[in-house]
Parts: sequence; structure tokens; C-alpha cells
Amino acid sequence: MTVIVAGKVYVDPEERDKYVAGHQVIVEKARAHAGCLDLVISADTLEAGRVNIFEYWESEEVLNAWRAISPRPTYSAEILTGEVFKHQVSHSGPPFD
Repeated sequence: MTVIVAGKVYVDPEERDKYVAGHQVIVEKARAHAGCLDLVISADTLEAGRVNIFEYWESEEVLNAWRAISPRPTYSAEILTGEVFKHQVSHSGPPFD
């Protein structure tokens, strides 16, 4: 069963771009990891302190294996608030019929 981790976190707006840049090593290495279908950590275009997170994995096992070896970010900031959830996907299909 595929797994999606998605949501948003908020950091100080002055720290956001450094926070995103500091996580790029994770994005690059995760995308090269077997079983990672996609991963994005990006600055939101409307809210100054918001960081959007999207991870798409072949399975829970692959996600757990990745988390065991994932590098640490090169820069981090205090997360002020956020909502990030893990979803287990039992079915997928085209977005429009």
C-alpha cells in the first residue's frame, strides 16, 4: 500500500528560505532512494512562513527504511506550528474522469 506524507509547517518568515534550502539534501537523496515516488519540501507562494511538505512512497516499509538512513538537514529552524499527516493509500487513479 502506498504512503503519502503531506502537510505544512510554519517557521519564522525570515528563516523559511534557509529552512527549505537546508532540507534540499534530504529531497535529493530521497528522490534517489528506491521506493520514493516523489518528495518535495518547498516554500509556499502565498504565506511567508509556510513550508509545504509532500512525500510519496511505495510502502510503509520503504518509508521506514528511508527514515532510518535519511541525512539531517544542513539548516533547521524552529517549527512554530504545522499539520503534517501520513496517509495510507488503498486506491489511486486519474484525477479527472
